[in-house]
Amino acid sequence: MPHLTVRALEPQLQGNETALIAALTDAVVSVYGEWARDIAVIHLDGVPPGRWGLRGKPADEAAPAITFGVREAAFTRPDSDEIADRLVRTVTDAVAGVLGAHLRDSIAVELVATPAGRTGIGGVIVDRQAG
Repeated sequence: MPHLTVRALEPQLQGNETALIAALTDAVVSVYGEWARDIAVIHLDGVPPGRWGLRGKPADEAAPAITFGVREAAFTRPDSDEIADRLVRTVTDAVAGVLGAHLRDSIAVELVATPAGRTGIGGVIVDRQAG
């Protein structure tokens, strides 16, 4: 299940939540296919003004930071470099498209791989591979 967490200044998110969730979901679908629409999870974390710092001072505007969690198996495929490139590009495009192209060059996307057997839902480990 792809999980995206977007951290951005609260004023940047206000009024853009629905568009950003839709754009990020579409970005996931453009890489993985339509089947991923039903399992993509988007979290928008708004940082209050004065609580995001750049160069030692509170920032009035900052490019969002995105953490994209996926199964580790996505990065062991023969086409994993292409998948990583497409994920970073499409997520950056989605965020810049909603929050502003002026942020594009500073948007950070971190791809985080979760090994099988290291995710739980409802108190139960899922995707544990037989040993």
